[in-house]
Amino acid sequence: MILKEIALDYFRNYVHLEAQFHPRVNLIYGDNAQGKTNLLEAIAYLSSARSHRARYDRELIRWGVDSAFLQGEADTGERALTLEARLFRGKGRQLFSNGVKLKSAAELSGLFTTVLFCPEDLSLIREGAAQRRRFLDSAICQLRPRYAAALAEYGRLYEHKTRILRDWPEHPDLLQTLDDFSLRMAQTGAVLIHYRAHFVKRLSVLAPAIHRDFSGGREALELRYETVSTVTDPLAPPRAILDQLLAHQESHRQAELDSRQCLSGPHKDDLAVDIDGVSARQYGSQGQTRTAALSLKLAQRELIQEDTGQWPVLLLDDVLSELDGKRQSFVLNRIRGGQVFITCCEEEKLEGLEKGAAFRVREGKLIS
Repeated sequence: MILKEIALDYFRNYVHLEAQFHPRVNLIYGDNAQGKTNLLEAIAYLSSARSHRARYDRELIRWGVDSAFLQGEADTGERALTLEARLFRGKGRQLFSNGVKLKSAAELSGLFTTVLFCPEDLSLIREGAAQRRRFLDSAICQLRPRYAAALAEYGRLYEHKTRILRDWPEHPDLLQTLDDFSLRMAQTGAVLIHYRAHFVKRLSVLAPAIHRDFSGGREALELRYETVSTVTDPLAPPRAILDQLLAHQESHRQAELDSRQCLSGPHKDDLAVDIDGVSARQYGSQGQTRTAALSLKLAQRELIQEDTGQWPVLLLDDVLSELDGKRQSFVLNRIRGGQVFITCCEEEKLEGLEKGAAFRVREGKLIS
């Protein structure tokens, strides 16, 4: 998977950008607040129609204008691919693949894959469950179109049900639709649990092996998927999981009405991470949790390669400067193969970094 070139109009601080990239290593350097992270954000957006920093697409549009445009030319190994995203203030975005308008972001699944590792990910283990759910969702959405569609649908259903629970005392007639939304949430939630469980099962093979190498064989990493308590086998088919979700919903129905909150469903799932048998979140050192986070991301990269036969484009956003020399060397040695984008403040010579192309970013302009 190679990103050959990109074009941006009014994306973040870029007024206009056209750039061609090296098929292996691309070093993006420059002072802070010049647009290095924005460029990696744009590349990642073309693969998933999501931003790791913005909740709404309007945040990605340059201040003072009403729309933004992104276009990427990629080589997937089997065909040339042109991806486009048109973002607007006040109305929905438009996504295109080889000139064909996509109905939803789920149709991007598997077309152009990326793995982004940013400084915030170094605290992936120590953060709350929502951070690890985002990691799972982002990874699986790029591989499984059905999961991406189910996740979007579950989000819409969750918002509707939350509004019903919040407003029903003032508008009791809303309760007439509550059971319908609960059923649809359970149906969609069963799909999410099924795919998450299978992804974690595969991740549980790759990530511990990487972590073991990372720690010189001194530490054992374990991953565990935690979901709704009534789900006895999250690897089971969605139909079997559905019955167990419905039982959980029924037992929490009155509590949801009383608290006016949606208490039942996979929106509270977690990826538990243990090191040497104890919780990494609670007891892991800073070095251990960073190593575990890196292991998860590198495992995600290898899992995508196993699934697609192509290395995803790897985006390292100012991460190496946050690591000591040993961890830098480990990461650089582990990412042989595939295209890589690395941002840093200076055109520094990182030990183990292959020669490729270097670009300086200054005030939203790329200088090769």
